[in-house]
Amino acid sequence: MKDTFELYNLDVTVIGDKTTFACDHTPGLAFQVNGEDLIFVKRFSMYTLASLIPLLPAKQRNTHANDWMTSDDIISCPDPNCGARFKISRTGRTTYRHGEVTRNPLNDADKASS
Repeated sequence: MKDTFELYNLDVTVIGDKTTFACDHTPGLAFQVNGEDLIFVKRFSMYTLASLIPLLPAKQRNTHANDWMTSDDIISCPDPNCGARFKISRTGRTTYRHGEVTRNPLNDADKASS
């Protein structure tokens, strides 16, 4: 039985012209997403993070080529007066095993489709 799956690793990078920012963002600053882990090098706005979080698990998964989640990768700052944007880039893939990320066993239907 195959119990593995892949997720994309992500970089989320601040882009834009600092002179248009209302917030304290730094162009080029990034954080990474590897599996369920967020990796920060420097501080990052929790309000911006709150607006990005719902998109990250979807960006980690395979999506159809015509799906907007595949093609759209620039997200605006949640502050409507701020010109900062955030680019979500898929940077590679990591393979995970079902049993390493959950205690729930695969059910018989899942086993048959593996």
